[in-house]
Amino acid sequence: MKVWIQRVTEASVEIAGEMVSQIGQGYLVLLGVTHSDTEKTADEIADRICKLRIFEDENGKTNRSVVDVGGSVIVVSQFTLYADTSHGRRPGFSHAARPEIAEPLYERVVAKIREVLGEDRVGTGRFGAEMKVRLLNDGPFSVELVA
Repeated sequence: MKVWIQRVTEASVEIAGEMVSQIGQGYLVLLGVTHSDTEKTADEIADRICKLRIFEDENGKTNRSVVDVGGSVIVVSQFTLYADTSHGRRPGFSHAARPEIAEPLYERVVAKIREVLGEDRVGTGRFGAEMKVRLLNDGPFSVELVA
């Protein structure tokens, strides 16, 4: 799995003119799944997302997690994280898992994060949908997690 986390002061996902998720302080998480990913991979990534310490403490050090600051998370499926741009001008996506593999693992990551943060603090996009994702990056602060 590849995960791109952006620390945000706000983020939202809109599908066909409908606002489906909206948060204040927290993370916008873009999640890509590859062929070798498993339920164990999904569980480990969800744990790492929840425990990642990229919020500042009272001393200005990045020592606090989204759990610690009472933040929220939006998780958006993003197969393009596995784009292969090494040849030509058009990216290839053969390293991204097919939907029948990727969607259940994406849903598992979301479910595991909800177990930690609660249902009301975790939003999503819609797997396979055309989405408008908006965010106000805080910092900016963005990190990649790879499992």
